[in-house]
Amino acid sequence: DLFPLQNLDDDTVSGSNWITENNVQHSLSQTNRTTRKPYCGYTQQTLSKREQEEQETLLAAIQWPKPPEGKIAFAQSTDPTRSDFVIVKPSRFFKVGDELEVLVRMKDFQGKPKQYGGDYLQARIHSPLLKAGATGRIVDCHNGLYKVFFTLLWPGEVKVSVSLVHPSEAVQVLLRLREERPDRVYFKSSFKSGRFSETTECNVCLPGDLPVCNFTDPYTGEPWFCYKPRKLSCASRISHAKGGYLKGLLTKEESLFFQSHVNIKRPILSSGPDSVLVKPKTFTDSISMNRAEDPTASPSGYYYEDQWRSRTHWIHNFNKSDDITECLQGKVIHLFGDSTIRQWFEYLTAFVPDLVEFNLRSPKNVGPFMSVDLKHNILLKFRCHGPPIRFSTVFSSELRYIANELNGIVGGRNTVIAITIWSHFSTFPVEVYIRRLRNIRRSIIQLLDRSPETLIVIRTANVQELGPEVSLFNSDWYSFQLDSVMRKMFSGIAVHFVDAWEMSVAHYLPHNLHPQEVIVKNQIDAFLSYVCPLQT
Repeated sequence: DLFPLQNLDDDTVSGSNWITENNVQHSLSQTNRTTRKPYCGYTQQTLSKREQEEQETLLAAIQWPKPPEGKIAFAQSTDPTRSDFVIVKPSRFFKVGDELEVLVRMKDFQGKPKQYGGDYLQARIHSPLLKAGATGRIVDCHNGLYKVFFTLLWPGEVKVSVSLVHPSEAVQVLLRLREERPDRVYFKSSFKSGRFSETTECNVCLPGDLPVCNFTDPYTGEPWFCYKPRKLSCASRISHAKGGYLKGLLTKEESLFFQSHVNIKRPILSSGPDSVLVKPKTFTDSISMNRAEDPTASPSGYYYEDQWRSRTHWIHNFNKSDDITECLQGKVIHLFGDSTIRQWFEYLTAFVPDLVEFNLRSPKNVGPFMSVDLKHNILLKFRCHGPPIRFSTVFSSELRYIANELNGIVGGRNTVIAITIWSHFSTFPVEVYIRRLRNIRRSIIQLLDRSPETLIVIRTANVQELGPEVSLFNSDWYSFQLDSVMRKMFSGIAVHFVDAWEMSVAHYLPHNLHPQEVIVKNQIDAFLSYVCPLQT
């Protein structure tokens, strides 16, 4: 049942730190050593030793604290309204650049302090009148207490907000679903020949002993299967689409951990002051910008007057469409990924008058899409990533993997590539995502090797509105785990990051899978500032 899912003789098996020396004997027996049950019979990956070690390191890095063994009753789960936070030394003298520490104390629905960690929190500081905001770094003390650290980045009255996204008891359910129910979003394909057509179910992995069509990609080894149509051949597949979402995934007890106005994204209030007064830096303190771009640094930036200011590179505000035209003149811009980077295509096409969409007659919201500015020689393209993708209908001939698309790009100083890939992987075990990123990373390294002047930008995941249903398929907790993996896998490689995660958590607007235009504009400003850095 094993497919050779990787080119095992490929030198650049992985990212910069993991490039293997020539002629290394890759051990073929190195299939999943981790104690977790392999995801599925025919997707056991054959990994090189380096890849195996990297995967284990990544999985270890995102391990989440577990509650004590045994069933935990709803009454003993975390109650955001009975929990509270305190600012450590709120009245001390704070100035810009100082660290602010907050202690969060969790209690259950009976008012008893929690004795274990694992709750998933989000936190930010903000000054509403200044339209300023930044995220905090959360440390789980594993005893019901959490510390949150904020860097104070602007003067004035700065307010602290903490929210419980999921109690630890809910996170355990999300973990179980990720491992045991990767089929909870299912897909379908249509097969057509002459007057006959059939539709069958598809996924990364299909249970049961029914005959399947193997659509595993020959170049990347990305697995994809559909049940074989009764009459038609596998070669007659014409389209891919989202099938639907499974219902009834939770027991009665488990569903109590997912209640909209009770324990999903609920504020935790302060038991004392919830704001501090921050004084400006004295003139002698130099404002130094931490130049090195570290995708894991926190926070990576902050809002001030509704404009995102990165702490790693200068962001230039592209407020006039002419500024964008000037920046992109003579360039080809490839946008690869899901609907959250399609927003970039839509924003640029709408905002820049000379950039006109060329009608490729693609399905709405699916693509591929293309906009052209003939006067300034600009080409902007969007294409969705390969399956799993929960789009309405994608023609089989347009189902492309990002890694393969990158292999077909010459590159050079007039080539700009932006990638985002996260949301459609949240229902699968993390190994599926690691494999996809490994393939994309290999192609990026090869592209930068042949054309070092190519600019490559990765847009991170972002947070979204959550309810009892959405949480089981697309929770921020899933996105946070995948995003952590992505940042680790691409650190030390010559790519740039647009931190859509912090930009969505730090902003005052309600969370939305597709952030509102003011946030998208800030993402675009950050992106274009890499394309056209200010000559300082």
